[in-house]
Amino acid sequence: MKTRINLLVLSLWVSFNARSQELIPIDTNNWKIQARAYVLEKHMGTDAIYLQAGAMTLKDKEFKNGIIEFDIHLKKEQAFPGVYFRANNTSGDSEQFYVRPHQSGNPDANQAAPTTKNISPWQLYFGPKYSFPYEYNYDTWTHIKILVNEENAQIFMDHSDKPNLSWKLFHKPESGKIILRGGNSSGFHIANIKISSDTPELIDFKPVEREAIPSLIQEWEVSDMFEEKLLHNPNDFGKVLENRSWQGKIQVEEGTAANISRIQNLRDGTPGNTVLAKITITSDKDQIKLFEFGYSDRVVAILNGEPIYWGNNKWRSRDYRYLGTVGLFDGIYLNLQKGKNELLMAVSEDFGGWLITGRFTDSKGIKIK
Repeated sequence: MKTRINLLVLSLWVSFNARSQELIPIDTNNWKIQARAYVLEKHMGTDAIYLQAGAMTLKDKEFKNGIIEFDIHLKKEQAFPGVYFRANNTSGDSEQFYVRPHQSGNPDANQAAPTTKNISPWQLYFGPKYSFPYEYNYDTWTHIKILVNEENAQIFMDHSDKPNLSWKLFHKPESGKIILRGGNSSGFHIANIKISSDTPELIDFKPVEREAIPSLIQEWEVSDMFEEKLLHNPNDFGKVLENRSWQGKIQVEEGTAANISRIQNLRDGTPGNTVLAKITITSDKDQIKLFEFGYSDRVVAILNGEPIYWGNNKWRSRDYRYLGTVGLFDGIYLNLQKGKNELLMAVSEDFGGWLITGRFTDSKGIKIK
């Protein structure tokens, strides 16, 4: 009798495991496909979809923990095919992993990153903590396997026994959609999609640590959004500042910068792509202090109501390889008055991360709020 029970349990386990690991057919019954163009066809002997400038969302199912696997046939051209998971269409938050086929072998050949209110701040989440060098094969399928367990995730490329990347996820673990994307204007073949909802055991989970930038201002107050063009005439700055309301505070993340998208939603249809990020500096005397800062994408610095700096740090703003990643790459000498001084950074965003950061190299004689 015991043998029969054991066989029944084994049979049920095998049956369940087979169902949970089965291929998800690529068709409009299982996927909502939104793309410039797509073709369901055989490719290299496998049922596949050619997905151009768009994405496909798994219908009627949500994903929290489990395993996501798929094959993709890469081409050596600039594009960013990959997968969103735990995607929340209401908040615009998700986790994601994508590849950069044109960067084969380079340290940024791929990217793990979140989306926060529909912005992916890869200009903040960069480096070996979220990317790894990998040589892609353009003649066959590239296999991508993602293990997700609560706050943690791992990537396994091309059936590797060891993870290529382990990282801490960015949002609270909650169920959401799975969305595969086929790149920008380019098209890619995707096949052999498998999704399991069984919580996996992670293997050799050792995420890379990132060293924090010392002495950063840890908190900024952020205004409502307004249109960047209002900053084009310095004579109108007074009116622009008077019309602002303050929405809340943001803290530094990754020991690097504060993410404005934690408060503001650039993609919700509200006019504007600019906010004011504010700190108050109390000085014990009239003095000049060097302020180092970073931002994305553009900034106007305003001290006590007077504009003193304009800068552009967006992607490709300085040369065709420039990424616009955020760091302490700029500096201004602030002419502080004795008492309270208000520093406003008007930060405008296109894509890649809405970010602000800064520090004083010498904070003697000043206090920051």
